[in-house]
Amino acid sequence: QVQLVESGGGLVQAGGSLRLSCAAPRSIFSIYAMSWYRQTPGKQRELVAGATSGGSTVYGDFVKGRFTISRDNTKNTVYLDMNSLEPGDSAAYYCAAGVLRSAPRYWGQGTQVTVSS
Repeated sequence: QVQLVESGGGLVQAGGSLRLSCAAPRSIFSIYAMSWYRQTPGKQRELVAGATSGGSTVYGDFVKGRFTISRDNTKNTVYLDMNSLEPGDSAAYYCAAGVLRSAPRYWGQGTQVTVSS
């Protein structure tokens, strides 16, 4: 079973920053785009950001320049740097691997981000 291991979630005040990390097996990381999704209760999971191994990136419209996704190929890890966090960013954040903009093949277990006002 493929394991994507997320870390870095937590509680932060509005306007603050967090960095999420997701480590993947090399066999997955080297082939697939890595993405971050988020989900709140009662809502569909939505794409936050994605990045291919070739350097292409995509962001959800709500990001508005506040978040940056990056990949460290030496560590097989993808990061999501989140700045200017808002209470509306509170959600469970999931790491995923697959074809960019398509339904992911693999998912992490999720990490909770809570932004207080």
